[in-house]
Amino acid sequence: MARPSRHLDAELLNAGEQLYPQWGSAGLSVRRVATAAGVAPGMFHYHFKSKSDFVGTLLQRFYDGFFVQLDAQAHAPGEPLERLAHVLALVARLLRRHGAMLRRVLADADAGEPVVLDFVRRNVPRHATLLLGLADEAERAGQLQSMPPLTRFSFLMGAVVTPVLALSRVQSLGVAPEALAALIDPQVLSDEAIEQRIALALAALRPPGTLPPQAQKTKTTQVATKRKTS
Repeated sequence: MARPSRHLDAELLNAGEQLYPQWGSAGLSVRRVATAAGVAPGMFHYHFKSKSDFVGTLLQRFYDGFFVQLDAQAHAPGEPLERLAHVLALVARLLRRHGAMLRRVLADADAGEPVVLDFVRRNVPRHATLLLGLADEAERAGQLQSMPPLTRFSFLMGAVVTPVLALSRVQSLGVAPEALAALIDPQVLSDEAIEQRIALALAALRPPGTLPPQAQKTKTTQVATKRKTS
């Protein structure tokens, strides 16, 4: 008997990715996923050994697509501080887009869902190690001041990532006062706002007495202009 088309695997996973933020691991029933994918429930069991197997595959597929982009940015040409800035911006933009997915993963992990806990334990170290490694490389290059790595990591996450997760949730719930709600996109979630926070955070972590590249360029231009006019 010929195996049914493997595109059904992808259809089921795509449906699961859309449903997971709302229902989580516990509420992601086989029938609910199959109905959303337009697939008979029997096909779900044909392609996946169990619901836990499905949820694990779903989360891993999602995360691997996320991580491959981070890894490419981390190993692109350029100075380590520049690459760190690019990776931080990418993390913030991806969380802006997929914050609901991450919040559900964290909620499921906190609830003790075994398949989600296993996923978190296997994958959180991957991007954390990547970011810590980039920051360490920038420190060895003299672009960041020496400090305990987790102190620096928590500062960067607090400055860059936490506002995206927190304010995007406030926005989705519609609980912010109207005047403040109008400011969330331009002042917190926009690319410009994200890049500004990254610049401020990295400037604060630079060795004492040094200037960030843009500030150094500006200073050099000002000196050159002064010489020409004197």
